[in-house]
Amino acid sequence: MINGRKIVVVMPAYNAARTLRRTYEEAMAQGMVDLVIVVDDASHDETVAIARTLDRVQVEVHPENRGYGGNQKTCYRLALSAGADIVIMIHPDYQYTPQLIPAMASLVVSGLYPCVLASRILGGGALRGGMPLWKYVANRTLTLMENLLLGAKLSEYHTGYRAFDRDLLERLPINSNSDDFVFDNQVLAQVIWLGYAIGEVTCPAKYLPEASSINFRRSVRYGLGCLATALRFRFARWGLGSPLV
Repeated sequence: MINGRKIVVVMPAYNAARTLRRTYEEAMAQGMVDLVIVVDDASHDETVAIARTLDRVQVEVHPENRGYGGNQKTCYRLALSAGADIVIMIHPDYQYTPQLIPAMASLVVSGLYPCVLASRILGGGALRGGMPLWKYVANRTLTLMENLLLGAKLSEYHTGYRAFDRDLLERLPINSNSDDFVFDNQVLAQVIWLGYAIGEVTCPAKYLPEASSINFRRSVRYGLGCLATALRFRFARWGLGSPLV
């Protein structure tokens, strides 16, 4: 806990057997995580078996793959049911360091930022960590367009490491969002729509061979989905569509 508030870390997992334990151990080493929830999205490796050997870990298994967004829907539902006051989502592929958990939780507890993102772009951590150049360029281009359409000034919208205050999560209609990767983007658009402040912290990144990644075709599909979300937001602001929340 921090200031008496329960911290739950959620890990949407898919074939994360090689990196799950390392991510978990570093998260627990921060000394403030009350519970880790691992939601396995029908992995084909030993992810579930490993997760079940870990202390203070709740494991949920999807019998069929529901997609990245579908996995997170389960993560957040279980975290709220477990009484979480602060929910921190981190990918279990060890691309992001759990050492930032105290900083992110503290920003949420302060009341200034009910949503905090760990940015790979701030400080140049993405390229130093091995992000492919084409992904970096795509990230920067998409972020520029999204900032213009959403009226925000974030350094990136595409990180898989985020912290949320309970009250904010309960206001987000996450079950109406996509089950695919664009889920993350839709959540941020909804946070901005509601007028909440979003904080960012610099995050080093590690692009390990065993880390999760999506191919070029799915990346294009994701990018188009992000633009569609931002355009829907802008049209709704102009009164030409339904509200995001």
